[in-house]
Amino acid sequence: MPEISIRRGLLGISPVIVFLLLYVVVSIAVGDFYKMPFTVALLAASVWAIAVYKGPLAERIEVFSRAAGHSNIIYMIWIFILAGAFAAVAKEIGAVNATVDLTLRVLPAQLVVPGIFVAACFISLAVGTSVGTVVALTPLATEIARSSGGDTAFLVAVVLGGAFFGDNLSFISDTTIAATRTQGCDMADKFRANVWLAVPAAIVTLVFYMFESPGFIRPETSGSTASPWLVLPYLVVIATAIARVNVSIVLSLGIVTSLIIGFVSGYPVLELCGYMGGGIDGMGGLIVITLMSAGMLGVVKASGGITWLLQVLTARVKGARGAQMCIAVLVSLVNLCTANNTVAIITVGSLAREIATRFGISARKSASLLDTCSCIVQCIIPYGAQTLLACSLSGLSPAEPFAYLYYPWALAVVVIMSILFVRK
Repeated sequence: MPEISIRRGLLGISPVIVFLLLYVVVSIAVGDFYKMPFTVALLAASVWAIAVYKGPLAERIEVFSRAAGHSNIIYMIWIFILAGAFAAVAKEIGAVNATVDLTLRVLPAQLVVPGIFVAACFISLAVGTSVGTVVALTPLATEIARSSGGDTAFLVAVVLGGAFFGDNLSFISDTTIAATRTQGCDMADKFRANVWLAVPAAIVTLVFYMFESPGFIRPETSGSTASPWLVLPYLVVIATAIARVNVSIVLSLGIVTSLIIGFVSGYPVLELCGYMGGGIDGMGGLIVITLMSAGMLGVVKASGGITWLLQVLTARVKGARGAQMCIAVLVSLVNLCTANNTVAIITVGSLAREIATRFGISARKSASLLDTCSCIVQCIIPYGAQTLLACSLSGLSPAEPFAYLYYPWALAVVVIMSILFVRK
């Protein structure tokens, strides 16, 4: 592989830098994450990506468009559309309020937050996908926050943290499959290595949530007379998700169940269709963000930005601890540039395996580092699909949950400790 110069490498990753400067830095500077629209920052970074990429303009646009139109991106958009339709119709027929009321009556106020975190961990572990967990729990978490006077961003962050717990550990997660295949280790071995990272971080986070639930009180109106049948759409979604049914089928079943209950409850068919249409329209901004970010990051990869990062980070690796840290930083930075933890693992997988073999690091440890670190970054970046979807469903700015993402930071601390004190 030809060596990429520093100038070309920095130019290659410059669209990501432009985006972060425009959105994160400007928002922090003005103290308001709504002042700089997410779409505007992405648009500027996308235009910059096309401008600095070498070749005829038609070729540059083709590279951008091919990345934006990748089958994985289109499938993600399809899930967003179904999620918007389900969330809207379930809310309008009263399913969300009924489910929230049941939750608040069953759980003491001090256990609402820990309960949601445990539910997110359990569902994501069973489902193997953080997206499915976000779809199932974010509307409930949002309504619970509003009904109990709590911070919506806090509860959305709780859901996100739990969602990535299972994404990291599950045997059927894409990241688990990618990590074990690229490192040549058994899934059970990787699971045992991961447990020592994810579980301590989850326990610390859970204990914190038991004592820190800002503003959550039991609402006086929790004694609702809503029909218990209204809970059925969410029971269907959660049950089918736990049964490992494809997320698009899960959402479709949720929509059908909501439509049937709505029709039986006396809602006109066209009115129910209107609710679905409104939910789909509400996903428009998220779809635009997804397409632009995928296109921009595709240009970053095509221009050699990711290859340069790999080249720089592997140049001076010394010792087992340095090698482990290199694997962790490699997959984290590539995830930052691709906003897809599975793609990040596949991109650096072969190189990580070479590093692990050279410095005597076990395959299960390198696979665990790849999976865990990619999930950490995917959880905290504001332009990750899970955060964008959760914030779209809850009406938040993508950066708002960041301050409350305790689980990924606890997991990062555990990972660093494992590198420092566990050699292999």
